[in-house]
Amino acid sequence: MLKIIDKYILKRYLGTFIVMLLMFIPIGIVIDVSEKVNKMIENDVAFSAVAKYYLDFTIYFANLLFPIFLFLSVIWFTSKLANNTEIIAILSSGISFSRFLRPYIIGATIVSLFALVMTIFLVPNASAGFKNFRYTYLTNSGPEGMRDDTNVFRQISKDEYIFVSNFNNVSKMAFNFSMEKFEGDKLKYKLLASRIKWNPKDSTYTLYNYNKRKVGEFGDIIESGEVKDTVFKFELEDLTPVVFIAETLPLNELTKFIDKEKARGSSNINVYLVVLYKKYSIPVSAFILTIIAVAVSSMKRRGGMGTNLAIGIILAFAFVFLDKVFGVLAEKSSAPPLLAVWTPNIIFGILAIYLLRNAKR
Repeated sequence: MLKIIDKYILKRYLGTFIVMLLMFIPIGIVIDVSEKVNKMIENDVAFSAVAKYYLDFTIYFANLLFPIFLFLSVIWFTSKLANNTEIIAILSSGISFSRFLRPYIIGATIVSLFALVMTIFLVPNASAGFKNFRYTYLTNSGPEGMRDDTNVFRQISKDEYIFVSNFNNVSKMAFNFSMEKFEGDKLKYKLLASRIKWNPKDSTYTLYNYNKRKVGEFGDIIESGEVKDTVFKFELEDLTPVVFIAETLPLNELTKFIDKEKARGSSNINVYLVVLYKKYSIPVSAFILTIIAVAVSSMKRRGGMGTNLAIGIILAFAFVFLDKVFGVLAEKSSAPPLLAVWTPNIIFGILAIYLLRNAKR
């Protein structure tokens, strides 16, 4: 008897969630096509590139909004169970509310594991394709807009720092370049150049109108000239980091990248940490939102499913709003990224416990 009920609820849980995805993703694609079709035609984008973009869009869109889809799907089918008095019949047969939740938790576990696999293995490649296409064909900035190329300050090693006022990705030329090397608190040398050009053939750099000052105990040594070819330890990516680079890296590469950026003292480290922590916080939200959805919709209300759906939509968008607000807060301020990313789950986790206790009564 209990196994039949488990299978019945679990089938409805997963089935409704999949139907919700299959309903809303095509709607998202249609809306995106209607907004972007003129730009695609204007840029003469190949059909294969468009098809690849919408495959990446589907994965990116599903991962981004899966908590809302899951939440609304659980409210939808649980409200139908309540309206058909099926929940009353199940609980009247002697099954506790906690036992009634078991298939929901199993379903949330399946969805969470699937979401975790997606965010680790599929979403990075999809994000790269999605963002590259948008910057290449759909934005006014073009491919250059993908890079943080204005007032770039980078720590490239423990004691070396570089700065450029701006970088042209087409000509591979940076302007107002400076490089400083320290030994402890003491400046060892400072190199200035009006321009620096990357030479991809031999992986060298060309300095224009350069001036290098070596600081010595008995006097400084100054070297200057109009043109000089040289080799540096930093790469082109150090000058022009892609603004969304963290979203495109698999988990193992992302952790290595973050460690590397921490050593460099990157100013964008919080942005990268937010991406890392969300890989784990979003799957956990499936459990929290499932419990809230069941607690809200398991009671038969006067307004029927409409009332439950209205409550569900408000709570779902409140969760997304908090997730975005705290994510931006972590990226743009000194707020701890780990706490900021997990705050929506903590708040809604407390709400889930409160609603669950009331639902049991």
